[in-house]
Amino acid sequence: MGIYSRFIGPKLVSCLCSMDDIMAERERIVPLASGEVLEIGMGPGLNLPLYNPLSVTKVIGVDPNDAFLHLGETRHRNSRVPLEILHAPAEALPLMDCTIDTAVITYTLCTVEDPHRALREVRRVLKPEGKVLFLEHGLSPEEDVARWQRRLNPIWRSLAVGCNLTRPVAELLQQAGFSIRDMEEYYLGGAPRVLSFHCRGIAQVS
Repeated sequence: MGIYSRFIGPKLVSCLCSMDDIMAERERIVPLASGEVLEIGMGPGLNLPLYNPLSVTKVIGVDPNDAFLHLGETRHRNSRVPLEILHAPAEALPLMDCTIDTAVITYTLCTVEDPHRALREVRRVLKPEGKVLFLEHGLSPEEDVARWQRRLNPIWRSLAVGCNLTRPVAELLQQAGFSIRDMEEYYLGGAPRVLSFHCRGIAQVS
């Protein structure tokens, strides 16, 4: 792992993911979590201050990337809810079946190596009545935007430490066996359309 991917890239991504507009989007979805929560891609812990300690009993944060976890050490220590960090990939969750009430996935499906496998793992550990709260950027349904996303993706992926512009979020969730209960799709203001197509919503096991 080079200097960029160990130090510079993670800090850049963390800064982008903590911009005011992005944090405002997180505030729309993360407080809906309840019970025992699994957060995929805990990283710098940007969601931790947004969990409601009256409704969340515990957060299990999963992340295989030491560089991102290191950036969140202070937030991890100051968490208002009980927190357990698991150094593991989303594609192989070290959790038993049907044990999680809420899965939180924010700006993570763009980066996991195998999103299909990761979401199947989320489905496995989620209780039958559980829910997935998701907030992601991804592939635009507008072909002219999507065409540029595909062209720029190799460059962006290198700069943003594995982040992809071309993941079809809703389709990935449905293919993994989730039904989408509520979803908004939109372009987040202040950024080019190739970077700013967003999906935010709630999904449940079909």
